[in-house]
Amino acid sequence: VLTIPTADGTISAQQVEALCREHVTSHIGEHMVQPGMVYISFPTEFGTLYSKAQLAALHDVCKAYGLPLFLDGARLGYGLMSPKNDLTLADIAQLCDVFYIGGTKCGALFGEAVVILNEALKKDFRYAVKQHGGMLAKGRLLGIQFATLFTNDLYFSICGQAVDLALSIRKAFEEKGVALWGGSFTNQQFPILTKGQMDYLRERGYIYEVWGPVEDGKTIVRFCTSWATQPENVARLLKDIAAMQSI
Repeated sequence: VLTIPTADGTISAQQVEALCREHVTSHIGEHMVQPGMVYISFPTEFGTLYSKAQLAALHDVCKAYGLPLFLDGARLGYGLMSPKNDLTLADIAQLCDVFYIGGTKCGALFGEAVVILNEALKKDFRYAVKQHGGMLAKGRLLGIQFATLFTNDLYFSICGQAVDLALSIRKAFEEKGVALWGGSFTNQQFPILTKGQMDYLRERGYIYEVWGPVEDGKTIVRFCTSWATQPENVARLLKDIAAMQSI
């Protein structure tokens, strides 16, 4: 796996171009890992998004170097419903060779829906699924989940509610004077808390992920909402944030 440095979870077409150019112009390329595909996530692990222009630029550089563009859509619904998003499912289908529609994190019991747009990659895919133990005798049951999620815009409404709740949490921290790390406008929020604030919220039963330390002894933590998050629980959190001391 060839990794590209990133500050916010996204990579740029310029970075991919530079990596590919370095490989194809090298006199010892055969001794190195050959770039074979570009893999991105939408949203990223940091809750950041690719714009349509950024995705189009990645598509163009991948096409120039003959690389498939794969989009990891585990949290796809939350990205599509972000107020900062300008991509549609149709855009993603046009600009990517393969992507998947996240189900596990977006309301389904199990599985993701892989969408293969590149005709060359479709050949023998079902054989590969079978050979790797992924073909279920009752696979139709997984399909029913997605048929249901895409009936009456259910997928978008439940993911949209999660994003709205997350942004209300973001606003509560901002109004309390708590800085947030990164620029996430999805279902993931990253407040920077003191140890006292972390203890305060933990003692009140809230679960968050410790992301990492920053200056002044503070810590970035991650709060996530989902399709299953109850508005009344978020309302209670908002009240507790408002009452939180700057300790």
